[in-house]
Amino acid sequence: MTHPAPIPRVHGGPDGRGVPAHDFSTNANGCGPCLPALAAVQAADGTRYPDPAYGALRERLAQWHGVAPQRIVIAASGSEFVFRITAWAAGAGRCSVSVPPHGYGDYAHAARACGLKLVSADESALAWACDPASPLGSPDDQVRSLIARGALVVLDRAYEPLRLTGALGLDPSLLDRLWQLWTPNKALGLTGVRGAYAIAPSASEAAVAQLEALAPSWPLGAHGQAMLQAWCEPAVQEWLARSLDVLRDWKQRQLALCESLGWACQPGQANFFTCDPGLGPDLAAPLERLLARGVKLRDCASFGLPGRVRLGVLPPASQDALAAAWGSL
Repeated sequence: MTHPAPIPRVHGGPDGRGVPAHDFSTNANGCGPCLPALAAVQAADGTRYPDPAYGALRERLAQWHGVAPQRIVIAASGSEFVFRITAWAAGAGRCSVSVPPHGYGDYAHAARACGLKLVSADESALAWACDPASPLGSPDDQVRSLIARGALVVLDRAYEPLRLTGALGLDPSLLDRLWQLWTPNKALGLTGVRGAYAIAPSASEAAVAQLEALAPSWPLGAHGQAMLQAWCEPAVQEWLARSLDVLRDWKQRQLALCESLGWACQPGQANFFTCDPGLGPDLAAPLERLLARGVKLRDCASFGLPGRVRLGVLPPASQDALAAAWGSL
């Protein structure tokens, strides 16, 4: 029996070559790590199993969002939930899925792994949305129509805490009709700590139970649990609010620097943006040369945007390193 070759998944961040000195390729909060959240993670008791039901954590997250605890689904990570809810949708007979035109590759990867057909947004049974969307940092204006026609909609809110301008254009009554996926580790600058959660639509008890049945025991370890508990603490949210003010200033500086290099920039609403450096569609060689100088950018070819790069907002010292490395090419 032959098996199809696995489709490679492309992500930003470190790889087998180690951690770049100036890593613009991820969307983690450049002000991080959040020290109160980091302290909570470091103080977590790794010698004990967490509560397998995560009762206290569910209560805390539910209180934070103003929903019933029964609507909180704990996940090992955002990617784990992407695969789990896709498998659940496939098992429920939803045979088609739509993904954003330029978006996180795991949406489509999970669909292919579960045998779902990738279709346009106006005919999908399962629909993914992200706002602000990566890599463009733009709002997703299809969510209302997806909800109206009865699709199972999952709104990835990974970058909501890192939105620097604009606002989500959905009122609470609409949010109660879709799934919301939250991954706070990006906003906290703790992407190495895995842990996420979803908020189910109202009156979705049966769906939540079925998703719980698909989860492994203890999907979240002690450290991920500590991060999500800390997410709801006032000191952590105050740190995040202060970091957004800093990121807004850094983003304006970084946009101006990239434009001074002759790059065409698309600012977006979040702590990242895309640029066209004007080198044509194949950026592999110049990006490798930048990486050799300690600077990593995210090639947007895997998002369907060849010739563009995505840059997370980093401190001025890293921005200056980017300019110096680009000049040396």
